[in-house]
Amino acid sequence: MLQTTNSTLGSGSEPGQTTSTSTLMESRVGIRNTSSRYGVIAILLHWLVALVVIGLFALGIWMTGLTYYDDWYKRGPDIHKSIGILLFFVMLARVVWRAGNVTPEDEPGTGSLQRRLAHGVHLLLYVLLFAMMISGYLISTADGKPIQVFGLFAVPATISDIPNQEDVAGKVHWYLALTVIGLAVLHAAAALKHHFIDHDRTLKKMLGVRSQPQPSDNTDQ
Repeated sequence: MLQTTNSTLGSGSEPGQTTSTSTLMESRVGIRNTSSRYGVIAILLHWLVALVVIGLFALGIWMTGLTYYDDWYKRGPDIHKSIGILLFFVMLARVVWRAGNVTPEDEPGTGSLQRRLAHGVHLLLYVLLFAMMISGYLISTADGKPIQVFGLFAVPATISDIPNQEDVAGKVHWYLALTVIGLAVLHAAAALKHHFIDHDRTLKKMLGVRSQPQPSDNTDQ
Protein backbone atom coordinates (compact mmCIF):
# COMPACT_ATOMS: atom_id res chain seq x y z
CA MET A 1 0.00 0.00 0.00
CA LEU A 2 1.34 3.42 -0.94
CA GLN A 3 1.50 5.95 1.87
CA THR A 4 1.86 9.71 1.77
CA THR A 5 3.94 10.87 4.72
CA ASN A 6 4.81 14.15 6.37
CA SER A 7 7.56 14.85 3.85
CA THR A 8 5.24 14.70 0.84
CA LEU A 9 2.17 16.33 2.34
CA GLY A 10 4.03 19.52 3.15
CA SER A 11 4.58 21.56 6.24
CA GLY A 12 0.92 21.45 7.28
CA SER A 13 1.22 17.88 8.59
CA GLU A 14 2.23 17.05 12.13
CA PRO A 15 5.62 15.39 12.61
CA GLY A 16 5.39 11.65 12.27
CA GLN A 17 1.86 11.77 10.86
CA THR A 18 1.16 9.19 8.16
CA THR A 19 -1.85 9.50 5.88
CA SER A 20 -2.83 6.42 3.90
CA THR A 21 -4.09 7.01 0.38
CA SER A 22 -6.50 4.11 0.74
CA THR A 23 -7.85 5.59 3.98
CA LEU A 24 -8.64 8.85 2.20
CA MET A 25 -10.36 7.00 -0.64
CA GLU A 26 -12.26 4.75 1.79
CA SER A 27 -13.83 7.80 3.45
CA ARG A 28 -16.36 8.10 0.63
CA VAL A 29 -18.31 5.70 -1.56
CA GLY A 30 -17.04 5.68 -5.13
CA ILE A 31 -19.08 5.67 -8.30
CA ARG A 32 -18.00 2.17 -9.29
CA ASN A 33 -17.83 -1.07 -7.34
CA THR A 34 -14.64 -2.33 -5.77
CA SER A 35 -13.63 -5.75 -4.52
CA SER A 36 -14.88 -4.87 -1.02
CA ARG A 37 -17.97 -2.69 -1.55
CA TYR A 38 -20.65 -1.49 -3.93
CA GLY A 39 -20.42 1.89 -5.63
CA VAL A 40 -23.06 4.58 -5.38
CA ILE A 41 -24.63 3.73 -8.77
CA ALA A 42 -25.13 0.05 -7.88
CA ILE A 43 -26.53 1.02 -4.47
CA LEU A 44 -29.00 3.53 -5.92
CA LEU A 45 -30.16 1.12 -8.64
CA HIS A 46 -30.62 -1.67 -6.09
CA TRP A 47 -32.82 0.35 -3.73
CA LEU A 48 -34.69 2.08 -6.55
CA VAL A 49 -35.70 -1.26 -8.07
CA ALA A 50 -36.62 -2.68 -4.65
CA LEU A 51 -38.87 0.26 -3.76
CA VAL A 52 -40.51 0.37 -7.20
CA VAL A 53 -41.23 -3.38 -7.23
CA ILE A 54 -42.79 -3.23 -3.76
CA GLY A 55 -44.79 -0.15 -4.76
CA LEU A 56 -46.06 -1.74 -7.98
CA PHE A 57 -47.04 -4.90 -6.12
CA ALA A 58 -49.00 -2.88 -3.55
CA LEU A 59 -50.64 -0.83 -6.32
CA GLY A 60 -51.54 -3.99 -8.21
CA ILE A 61 -53.17 -5.55 -5.14
CA TRP A 62 -55.09 -2.33 -4.47
CA MET A 63 -56.30 -2.11 -8.08
CA THR A 64 -58.03 -5.50 -7.85
CA GLY A 65 -60.57 -3.93 -5.50
CA LEU A 66 -61.47 -1.04 -7.80
CA THR A 67 -64.83 -0.93 -9.55
CA TYR A 68 -65.67 0.57 -12.91
CA TYR A 69 -66.95 3.78 -11.34
CA ASP A 70 -63.88 4.43 -9.18
CA ASP A 71 -61.82 7.45 -10.19
CA TRP A 72 -58.68 5.27 -10.16
CA TYR A 73 -60.18 2.47 -12.26
CA LYS A 74 -58.27 3.71 -15.33
CA ARG A 75 -55.71 5.97 -13.67
CA GLY A 76 -54.29 3.20 -11.47
CA PRO A 77 -53.52 0.77 -14.32
CA ASP A 78 -52.10 3.62 -16.43
CA ILE A 79 -49.67 4.52 -13.65
CA HIS A 80 -48.87 0.85 -13.05
CA LYS A 81 -48.07 0.27 -16.71
CA SER A 82 -46.05 3.47 -17.11
CA ILE A 83 -43.87 2.76 -14.08
CA GLY A 84 -43.47 -0.84 -15.23
CA ILE A 85 -42.10 0.32 -18.60
CA LEU A 86 -39.67 2.70 -16.89
CA LEU A 87 -38.62 -0.09 -14.53
CA PHE A 88 -37.77 -2.23 -17.55
CA PHE A 89 -35.29 0.41 -18.75
CA VAL A 90 -33.86 0.80 -15.25
CA MET A 91 -33.31 -2.96 -15.08
CA LEU A 92 -31.55 -2.89 -18.44
CA ALA A 93 -29.28 -0.14 -17.12
CA ARG A 94 -28.66 -2.19 -13.99
CA VAL A 95 -27.64 -5.25 -15.99
CA VAL A 96 -25.27 -3.18 -18.15
CA TRP A 97 -23.78 -1.47 -15.09
CA ARG A 98 -23.34 -4.80 -13.31
CA ALA A 99 -21.64 -6.32 -16.35
CA GLY A 100 -19.14 -3.45 -16.46
CA ASN A 101 -18.27 -3.56 -12.77
CA VAL A 102 -16.53 -5.96 -10.45
CA THR A 103 -18.69 -7.76 -7.89
CA PRO A 104 -17.62 -7.28 -4.28
CA GLU A 105 -16.15 -10.40 -2.76
CA ASP A 106 -18.23 -12.49 -0.36
CA GLU A 107 -17.58 -12.05 3.31
CA PRO A 108 -14.90 -14.27 4.88
CA GLY A 109 -16.35 -17.46 6.28
CA THR A 110 -19.19 -17.67 3.76
CA GLY A 111 -19.67 -21.32 2.88
CA SER A 112 -19.69 -22.51 -0.73
CA LEU A 113 -23.30 -23.71 -0.51
CA GLN A 114 -24.46 -20.41 1.00
CA ARG A 115 -22.52 -18.53 -1.67
CA ARG A 116 -24.10 -20.53 -4.50
CA LEU A 117 -27.59 -20.12 -3.04
CA ALA A 118 -27.17 -16.37 -2.66
CA HIS A 119 -25.89 -15.94 -6.21
CA GLY A 120 -28.61 -18.26 -7.53
CA VAL A 121 -31.41 -16.31 -5.82
CA HIS A 122 -29.95 -13.04 -7.10
CA LEU A 123 -29.83 -14.31 -10.68
CA LEU A 124 -33.33 -15.77 -10.38
CA LEU A 125 -34.66 -12.41 -9.20
CA TYR A 126 -33.27 -10.76 -12.33
CA VAL A 127 -34.85 -13.39 -14.60
CA LEU A 128 -38.21 -13.27 -12.85
CA LEU A 129 -38.32 -9.47 -12.88
CA PHE A 130 -37.81 -9.37 -16.64
CA ALA A 131 -40.37 -12.17 -17.13
CA MET A 132 -42.85 -10.29 -14.94
CA MET A 133 -42.41 -7.07 -16.92
CA ILE A 134 -42.76 -8.90 -20.24
CA SER A 135 -45.96 -10.58 -19.07
CA GLY A 136 -47.25 -7.17 -17.95
CA TYR A 137 -46.49 -5.83 -21.41
CA LEU A 138 -48.46 -8.68 -22.98
CA ILE A 139 -51.45 -7.92 -20.75
CA SER A 140 -51.40 -4.24 -21.63
CA THR A 141 -51.03 -4.73 -25.40
CA ALA A 142 -53.44 -7.64 -25.81
CA ASP A 143 -55.95 -5.27 -27.43
CA GLY A 144 -53.36 -4.14 -29.98
CA LYS A 145 -53.03 -0.65 -28.49
CA PRO A 146 -49.67 0.88 -27.50
CA ILE A 147 -48.76 1.68 -23.90
CA GLN A 148 -48.68 5.40 -23.16
CA VAL A 149 -45.93 6.18 -20.65
CA PHE A 150 -47.06 9.24 -18.70
CA GLY A 151 -47.87 10.92 -22.02
CA LEU A 152 -44.16 11.16 -22.82
CA PHE A 153 -43.85 8.34 -25.34
CA ALA A 154 -45.66 5.20 -26.43
CA VAL A 155 -44.48 1.58 -26.51
CA PRO A 156 -46.07 -0.16 -29.52
CA ALA A 157 -47.98 -3.42 -29.32
CA THR A 158 -45.81 -5.95 -31.13
CA ILE A 159 -47.59 -9.12 -29.97
CA SER A 160 -51.37 -9.16 -29.65
CA ASP A 161 -52.55 -12.34 -31.38
CA ILE A 162 -51.88 -14.96 -28.66
CA PRO A 163 -55.12 -16.82 -27.81
CA ASN A 164 -56.56 -15.50 -24.53
CA GLN A 165 -53.46 -13.34 -24.25
CA GLU A 166 -54.73 -11.00 -21.56
CA ASP A 167 -56.01 -13.80 -19.30
CA VAL A 168 -52.99 -16.07 -19.72
CA ALA A 169 -50.47 -13.27 -19.33
CA GLY A 170 -52.44 -11.96 -16.36
CA LYS A 171 -52.16 -15.27 -14.50
CA VAL A 172 -48.46 -15.54 -15.31
CA HIS A 173 -47.92 -11.95 -14.18
CA TRP A 174 -49.69 -12.58 -10.88
CA TYR A 175 -47.75 -15.72 -9.97
CA LEU A 176 -44.47 -14.16 -11.05
CA ALA A 177 -45.21 -11.17 -8.82
CA LEU A 178 -45.88 -13.44 -5.84
CA THR A 179 -42.67 -15.34 -6.49
CA VAL A 180 -40.60 -12.16 -6.82
CA ILE A 181 -41.98 -10.78 -3.56
CA GLY A 182 -41.34 -14.11 -1.84
CA LEU A 183 -37.72 -14.20 -3.03
CA ALA A 184 -37.27 -10.54 -2.08
CA VAL A 185 -38.42 -11.34 1.47
CA LEU A 186 -35.99 -14.26 1.57
CA HIS A 187 -33.23 -11.99 0.23
CA ALA A 188 -33.96 -9.37 2.90
CA ALA A 189 -34.09 -11.98 5.65
CA ALA A 190 -30.69 -13.30 4.59
CA ALA A 191 -29.24 -9.76 4.65
CA LEU A 192 -30.60 -9.20 8.17
CA LYS A 193 -29.17 -12.55 9.25
CA HIS A 194 -25.75 -11.49 7.97
CA HIS A 195 -26.02 -8.21 9.88
CA PHE A 196 -27.48 -9.26 13.23
CA ILE A 197 -26.28 -12.87 13.58
CA ASP A 198 -23.12 -13.16 11.49
CA HIS A 199 -22.09 -9.55 12.22
CA ASP A 200 -20.46 -9.14 8.82
CA ARG A 201 -20.54 -6.33 6.23
CA THR A 202 -23.00 -7.81 3.73
CA LEU A 203 -25.83 -5.37 4.49
CA LYS A 204 -23.50 -2.44 5.15
CA LYS A 205 -21.98 -2.78 1.68
CA MET A 206 -25.37 -2.28 0.02
CA LEU A 207 -26.25 0.56 2.39
CA GLY A 208 -23.04 2.39 1.53
CA VAL A 209 -21.94 2.44 5.17
CA ARG A 210 -18.28 3.33 5.55
CA SER A 211 -16.12 0.50 6.81
CA GLN A 212 -12.58 0.13 8.03
CA PRO A 213 -9.93 0.55 5.29
CA GLN A 214 -9.22 -2.57 3.30
CA PRO A 215 -5.54 -2.86 2.29
CA SER A 216 -6.42 -4.78 -0.86
CA ASP A 217 -9.26 -2.42 -1.90
CA ASN A 218 -8.52 -0.79 -5.25
CA THR A 219 -11.07 1.98 -5.49
CA ASP A 220 -12.06 3.12 -8.96
CA GLN A 221 -13.63 6.53 -8.63
